[in-house]
Amino acid sequence: MAGGRVLLLVSGGIAAYKACYLTRLLRQAGLDVKVAMTDAAQRFVTPMTFQVLSENPVASDLWGEGQSRALDHIEYARWADVAVIAPATANVLAKLAHGIADDIVSTLLLAHPGPLIAAPAMNDNMWAHPATQANLAVLRARGVHLIEPGEGWLACGIESKGRLAEPETILAEVRRVLDERRADRPARRFWAGKKVAVTAGPTCEAVDAVRFLSNRSTGTMGAAIARRLAALGAEVTLIAGPGAAPRPAGLVDYLPVVSAAEMARAVAAVLDRGCDWLFMAAAVADYAPREVAPGKIKKEDQGDTWTLELVRTPDILREVVAPRRAGLTVVGFALETDRLLERAAAKLARKGMDWVVANDPTAAGSGFGDAPHSVHLLGPGGEVWANERPLGKDDLAGELLDRLAAAAEGAA
Repeated sequence: MAGGRVLLLVSGGIAAYKACYLTRLLRQAGLDVKVAMTDAAQRFVTPMTFQVLSENPVASDLWGEGQSRALDHIEYARWADVAVIAPATANVLAKLAHGIADDIVSTLLLAHPGPLIAAPAMNDNMWAHPATQANLAVLRARGVHLIEPGEGWLACGIESKGRLAEPETILAEVRRVLDERRADRPARRFWAGKKVAVTAGPTCEAVDAVRFLSNRSTGTMGAAIARRLAALGAEVTLIAGPGAAPRPAGLVDYLPVVSAAEMARAVAAVLDRGCDWLFMAAAVADYAPREVAPGKIKKEDQGDTWTLELVRTPDILREVVAPRRAGLTVVGFALETDRLLERAAAKLARKGMDWVVANDPTAAGSGFGDAPHSVHLLGPGGEVWANERPLGKDDLAGELLDRLAAAAEGAA
């Protein structure tokens, strides 16, 4: 994403504090950021905060009397690849819908010729008001990318719909829009229109009514692959175990599962519908308890030790994928903590996969969740690619998809 230019427009709402974190995320993603603020926004967060986070002057008025210069509303608007209004209040949405330009932010909105992402945040009654909904309909018809507000605790003291979407969700939409603008990328030409299934996250194997066996996977890598594939024009189905990764935008289907058996059935169903590529990024449990107690097992009944009898879970690649391999390209993942490349190559051959992504989350520069990560991509002939420095999961997913597209086209 390095080199992309984002104009972040901040309007007046308590959620303006989240725009600070969004600015940091955009910069960490390698994007250049410039910020403009309404007068009301400056009552919640100072321009200096955004100047420090963005490393650019902040456009705070039309007349060049603040940090920015006169006519910055024209220069900033031309400069940006994409504009983001977050939080987008009912007031600024109404101005945009009706072409009103009476401050720096509303003027920039009219002057910006590129794509616009709006993340509304407001009181639930303001959100539901017919005037707001009519303005949103106008903006959707004009092609504005709207990120629905979430439900939760609002500043007015109630729990309802109206809170600003999480900064990570807004960042993902920025990536998607920028990817769409780069339609000449070879990877986009390759992935566009392909039917792709992705598995993500852990599985949870029930012990009793409240306990389960699982692992430390969060689903971040699988969700990032699904998100980037959708941005590149693929028809993506994400099969997701329980995890913290948010559901990506642009999916054709989303299938939440819990256990390894449920994931196996979901993979079979998706492959039976027809699929070109399968990414097995999920960390599927190898074993599950033989018996599941209907209630909570009491520790008083177990004594000082507790023995669980475990049985193997379905081998999805061997039992589900192998019988359906005709016309299917399979990318697996090998998580190992020693002899990484040796064990990954053995798994590639043993499981009959086309490609395998080898990773050691305990190695320096790697980790679970959102931590930067390093991987090795292996094909039948050995290692194809490895990232020279740790990358965030979303950038890593983009690199993997670029490398796989190039390798697949080279082999064709």
